[in-house]
Amino acid sequence: MAGLRLGPLLRYADASSATVWVEASRPCTAEVRCTDGAGGTARTFQVAGHHYALVPVTGLTAGTATAYEILLDGARVWPPPDSRFPPSEIRTPDAEAHGVRVTFGSCRWAAPPAGGHDPVGPDALDSLAARLAADPTAERPDVLLLLGDQVYADEVSDATRERIAARRGLTDPPGAEVADFEEYTWLYYESWLDPEVRWLLSTVPSCMVFDDHDVVDDWNTSAAWLADMRATPWWRERLLSGLTSYWVHQHLGNLTPAELAADPLYAAVRATPDGTDVLRDFACRADADPASVRWSYRRDFGRVRLLMVDTRAARVLGEDGRAMLDSGEARWLRDQILDGPGSYDHLLIGTSLPWLLPHLVHDAEAWDAALCRGERGARWARFGEKLRRAADLEHWAAFPTSFAALTELIAEAGTGAQAPASVLVLSGDVHHAYVAEPRWPDGAGPDARVLQLTCSPVHNSIPVSIRVGFRFGWSAVARALGRRFRRHGRCPRPPVDWRKTGGPWFGNQLMSLTLNGRSARLRLEQARGNSVLTAVEESELTS
Repeated sequence: MAGLRLGPLLRYADASSATVWVEASRPCTAEVRCTDGAGGTARTFQVAGHHYALVPVTGLTAGTATAYEILLDGARVWPPPDSRFPPSEIRTPDAEAHGVRVTFGSCRWAAPPAGGHDPVGPDALDSLAARLAADPTAERPDVLLLLGDQVYADEVSDATRERIAARRGLTDPPGAEVADFEEYTWLYYESWLDPEVRWLLSTVPSCMVFDDHDVVDDWNTSAAWLADMRATPWWRERLLSGLTSYWVHQHLGNLTPAELAADPLYAAVRATPDGTDVLRDFACRADADPASVRWSYRRDFGRVRLLMVDTRAARVLGEDGRAMLDSGEARWLRDQILDGPGSYDHLLIGTSLPWLLPHLVHDAEAWDAALCRGERGARWARFGEKLRRAADLEHWAAFPTSFAALTELIAEAGTGAQAPASVLVLSGDVHHAYVAEPRWPDGAGPDARVLQLTCSPVHNSIPVSIRVGFRFGWSAVARALGRRFRRHGRCPRPPVDWRKTGGPWFGNQLMSLTLNGRSARLRLEQARGNSVLTAVEESELTS
């Protein structure tokens, strides 16, 4: 008899259809059966001895909520008979009735077992689950955006470290880090089998994108970094396994049913008894030619457009043409933003790395990029590369041409009679939260309200010294210091200025947007003791 190893995860949901992801213990037919008669089935596909299914659900009714159960080969496996949570539901959106609610964050280190000491404090996702489970009528997200670092391949828990030691020892590289696909599955079990998170992801649709720790810290920082990694004996297996496990666990669920039906890779994996080689060949091509793969994607929620942008695998790393996005990816982003002028009221750009940083950090990254491309000579270039890796100087500011291009594109999208009410850049990565607002020279900015909204971590920590540094980075003294960096690197002024309008806030937290017509409202909540989410900021962004 097949058992449910992981899931269910409710991934996609629109007015009439949804997709639900599961992992089973053996080959089987997975079925989603809803109380209102909607449902769907899918046969599992195999990867490296594991069995997965993404079940398409059809026949749903817009603006309704229907409980569902999971059956494997006809036997019910979800909800568990002893569940303490309400039934998992598929809620189909009705944007005209209540607008769209979007909750986002990033950087979730797996919680310890129940009853264990949590060194980084309460998990914000656990706290959100506790609130929704306690009050089924509470306001809930229409979609949960997880903006990177869903798992930490290079920073495992004590329990996973012990499993690695028992399996292969810790002597040979990569030591106490994930080495292959099987060990990646352990990270997802540890993260997604957390009871509160498991229930939450079964009943709130989710969109995901990777960041560096899903593979390794500072993934694709520079061409020199990549050359050094490729010279190690363990890197290739780590990368191929990281891309394969991401495709299986995260990327598939990001796609719409129509995209899944047209995806030749998905069809090939499902058509073969074992899709491992098919996916490894795909990962090899992605490694050899990152431009051959697109991890970015678009989702529309009524009159809200979401673009989730890959800022890791799509990079151009050569110092002479360094870019956050390759030409194809940049063209795709532009096409999606400018598609159908006037067809959306709010544009959300999900990028794991912030576009606007504290001023000192931005200027330091631009300066370091100038050093690395040789503006001050070979000695400074070597220093710049060492500093880039040591200080994680690899956000949008470290790709000045890309920063300017994104700034110009945002201004273009937000200008004119058909401009949206807001253009909101949603980011994580930096283990704190803040709101920043750009100002274009001579008041020539867009008509839309443009904001950088950064929220991180969901469940992690930040040293006190780094907290102090981020606070200082916004100060007038820091801005003056940053200007000195820019002059030394012969860097031009950024095409926009910006100011911090909220934060910084430190703690495990989630940021939420309520988008209704042309109005947008922001709420930031932090996880406190006893699994309670406490609002620390609420504000109107547009009205």
